[in-house]
Amino acid sequence: MTIEVLRAKIHRVSITEADLNYIGSITLDRDLVEAAGLVEGEKVHVLNVNNGNRLVTYVILGERGSGQVCLNGPAALMASVGDVVIVVAYAHMTLEEAKDFKPTVIFPDERTNKLLP
Repeated sequence: MTIEVLRAKIHRVSITEADLNYIGSITLDRDLVEAAGLVEGEKVHVLNVNNGNRLVTYVILGERGSGQVCLNGPAALMASVGDVVIVVAYAHMTLEEAKDFKPTVIFPDERTNKLLP
């Protein structure tokens, strides 16, 4: 048996763009993606702190150092520029694996979306 466990989390970043006419996904600054250990194309949940919306999408790599957090396609209707979101990814693992597993959690500056020193 396996369970789904938090694997990676970007805690509290601000939406910088919402592009309804894009095909879909969330575009994230490459620095954030790498620091959290996410992968391009990976399924993520986006939790909107401002309005409670929760959505599932996938990661697209944005420009490194840009602070970009852009909801694309229909997801753009779920948040406004300036909303604070939490981006999470999960993994399936056995109960035994989960007992020792430690997720990667990063806490960027939510105003700039840049990694803190």
